[in-house]
Amino acid sequence: MQLYSTNNSELRVDFKEALFKGLPDDNGLFMPCIIPKLPESFIQHLPNYTLPEIAFTVANTLLQGAIPETDLRHIITRAINFPAPVVKLTAHQYILELFHGPSLAFKDFGARFMAETMSYFNRAETKELVILVATSGDTGGAVAAGFYQTPGIKVVILYPSGKVSPLQEKQLTTLGHNIQALEINGTFDDCQALVKQAFLDTQTRDNIRLSSANSINIARLIPQSFYYFEAYKQVIQDTPNTPISFIIPSGNFGNLTAGILAKRMGLPIQHLVAATNINNVVPEYLSTGVYKPRSSERTISNAMDVGNPSNFARMNNLYSSTWNIMQEHIKGFYFTDEETADAMRSVQKEYNYTLDPHGAVAYLGMAEYLELYPDTAGILLETAHPAKFIEDVEEILQEKIAIPEALKNLEEKEKHSILMEPDFEVFKSWLLEHY
Repeated sequence: MQLYSTNNSELRVDFKEALFKGLPDDNGLFMPCIIPKLPESFIQHLPNYTLPEIAFTVANTLLQGAIPETDLRHIITRAINFPAPVVKLTAHQYILELFHGPSLAFKDFGARFMAETMSYFNRAETKELVILVATSGDTGGAVAAGFYQTPGIKVVILYPSGKVSPLQEKQLTTLGHNIQALEINGTFDDCQALVKQAFLDTQTRDNIRLSSANSINIARLIPQSFYYFEAYKQVIQDTPNTPISFIIPSGNFGNLTAGILAKRMGLPIQHLVAATNINNVVPEYLSTGVYKPRSSERTISNAMDVGNPSNFARMNNLYSSTWNIMQEHIKGFYFTDEETADAMRSVQKEYNYTLDPHGAVAYLGMAEYLELYPDTAGILLETAHPAKFIEDVEEILQEKIAIPEALKNLEEKEKHSILMEPDFEVFKSWLLEHY
């Protein structure tokens, strides 16, 4: 497998280099030179395969020998060992539940695959690897769980102070061992900017062996494509010959980019739908053709509070910067907190199903989309268990919700984090002192 940079189509690196570097030196994002098509027979017979079998076939096809098949099967078996069930609401509305992994969020797919892959390639290294990750909530918990006590790897998680839910914060501040949390006095965009600056800073890179676990890392992106195939497999059995579209609650747009990847590999997706909160730079772009990043605004769907999504560069690259073609394939909608809360109450009342705020944004996007394309089956991605946002969910629904044991055990644990201003020189000095 060879990869290039979104800022330099002539660059060529192998998968291992892209995995550990995270970002190219030119501040672009790594992309595969070839996105191979899966055999038509594989797509037709998806119902015959388990999720791990699907994951292996997709990864093996895309990686093109970067990892031997026997080793890749072992990685997949260890990483993708939890389900991704689809729940049917109506004949045209489905929910793909992506919160059945250890951190109860969709990012377990990417974080666990990346942890296993990095551990595989890191066996022969003598110098410690330091992973930097910015999080608006779920990424940090998934990465912390995925890399916890992995030999030879330490993780530094940057998160915006006061802007993640209490249980999300506990997931990334209570493990200790090789996991360190930095509480940044700013926004997610500030956290992301600090991580990017560290990768571009020569002194930091020369002294510390760095990598990233954000969706900017290609190894996070690849496994996020797996569950598009898995969801399609389940829904096509329920509604044969119906066009299928996916509605994605979107922040940094890694999830949606993985959907484009699945579509390019041959999955017959009619449309991908970007559903956002008021941080709507991508829906705005799809409507106007003008991309205007800006500072993010806080909402109840906090993991989507991103004003300059990193993966837009990949989206733009995949569509050769051609707005009208992207607009044909991707539809965009955005919603306010009030609309989000109303949707949560409505779905609870009508279907007895509890959505988290991010899933509620996707539900609203699905409703808008199906008005335009009523003969389509829509699959919304429910990206996190509602208990991860228990304060907002219980206040909106005016009822108690059950807390899974995995989260309940965190409540009594003590938070350990280092408060830091969003100043790169301060962050750099801290990194060089500790690693």
